[in-house]
Amino acid sequence: MKKFNIKKGDTVYVNAGNDKGKSGKVLEVLRDKDRVVVEGINMVSKHTKPNPKNPQGGIVKQEASIHISNVNLMDAAGKPTKVAHKVVDGKKVRIAKSTGEEIK
Repeated sequence: MKKFNIKKGDTVYVNAGNDKGKSGKVLEVLRDKDRVVVEGINMVSKHTKPNPKNPQGGIVKQEASIHISNVNLMDAAGKPTKVAHKVVDGKKVRIAKSTGEEIK
């Protein structure tokens, strides 16, 4: 299984594509496709049939996935950073390379 430095719930910065410069929360990590779904980023229009949840049907805006290489994890200060790993108290934790602080 592939391992990524980004997990569900992390705040990320988009460094490439149409939404370059924006940031958002990771909603889903698609490990098999090397992609992530980020809240409010890469919005697409999807045509939906009427269903119990949406009886009218129509066009719905939703987030599409973007490649994981196009996002950077953000540190506590809100700046994009690279990630290092360190063992603290017997647990492997993620460390922000820019500040040296632990990423929660």
